[in-house]
Amino acid sequence: MKRALKIIAALIAIVVVAFWAAKGANTAWTKNQISETKIDPVTELPYPVIKDKFVPGLDFLGGGLTVATLLAFAARFIRIQRTNSKQINSK
Repeated sequence: MKRALKIIAALIAIVVVAFWAAKGANTAWTKNQISETKIDPVTELPYPVIKDKFVPGLDFLGGGLTVATLLAFAARFIRIQRTNSKQINSK
């Protein structure tokens, strides 16, 4: 159980960092919409266009790494119960 929690914590940390990096490694807050600037073909003036896109930020990264750290920290407090193979009979 102790080892499993540590492995799960490591996997969560790796997946969170990889997902954050793959989606753009945004160093701001998480965004659900992004703004792109396009140019009007007739007037040639720039105008903003809002698109729905998920971009994870540092809050996503921090939350995921916090969960992984808490799992790894909790693994330190789990006691392994060992059973004695020799039983002592006292009379």
